[in-house]
Amino acid sequence: MIGASLYFFQEKLLFLPTKLSQDYQYQFNYPFEELFFKINNDAVINALHFKAKNSKGVILYFHGNAGDLSRWGRITEYFTAMDYDVLVMDYRTYGKSVGPLSEAAFYKDAQYCYEYLLKQYPEKDITLYGRSLGTGIASYLATKNNPKQLILETPYYSIENVARSRFPIFPVRHLLKYKFPTFQYLPKVKCPITIIHGTEDTIVPYHSGNKLTELDIENLNFITVLGGSHNNLVEFDKYHDAMTNVLE
Repeated sequence: MIGASLYFFQEKLLFLPTKLSQDYQYQFNYPFEELFFKINNDAVINALHFKAKNSKGVILYFHGNAGDLSRWGRITEYFTAMDYDVLVMDYRTYGKSVGPLSEAAFYKDAQYCYEYLLKQYPEKDITLYGRSLGTGIASYLATKNNPKQLILETPYYSIENVARSRFPIFPVRHLLKYKFPTFQYLPKVKCPITIIHGTEDTIVPYHSGNKLTELDIENLNFITVLGGSHNNLVEFDKYHDAMTNVLE
C-alpha cells in the first residue's frame, strides 16, 4: 500500500504549493513588475520581475517545492539588494499559476522565462539560480542555453537518489514519474557552476548534493556549510561570502 501511495500520490509528496487568489496584491521592499505568461491554453504562469537601481545583471530564480511567490519574492529580494534584477516564477498549481503538472512542463515554463529575459538582457548577464526542487530545473535549463553561470543551493543528485534514502525498501526508480536527473545535466553545462549545501540538511541530504562532485566536472565549485540545514544557509557567513564572490 505504501508503494502504491508513492506512485499515485507522489505529486502530493513532492510538491507543496499554497494558493493565492488572482487579485492578491504582492508587497515587497523593492520595485517589481507582476507578470502572467500564457504558456498554452491550459497553463498560465505568474512571475515577479524585480528591478535593482543599478543592475549588474539578472538572476532567473527557481524556487523550492513549498509555498508561493508571496514568500519566495521576499527571499529573492536578497539578490536585488546586491544590485541584481531577479525574475522568479511560481510553478503550475503554485500561487496564481495554473496548469497541468509534469516534468516536461517545468522545463517548458523555465525556457519560456529564459526567452523572456533574452529580450531584455544580453545572455552573458543572465545567472541561473536553483534552490532545492528548482536545482534540477535550473540545471536542465543551463544545458539548453548559454547563461553566465549556474548557482545551485541544496541540490540533489536526482529525485530518485533522495527518494531511495527515504524509502530504501521500495523500487523507487520504477515508481517515480518525476526524475529531475541533475547528475545527467551538469556534465553538459558549459558555464561556471557553484553548489552550496549544508551538512545538516534533512530535506535534501548533504550526501545527495555532494555526490555531484563525483562527476568530476572541472567548472564546478562545491561549497560546504558546516552545520547548515535546508532552509537556513542564509544565516551563515559562508553563504554570504560565496554569493559575494560569484555575484561581484
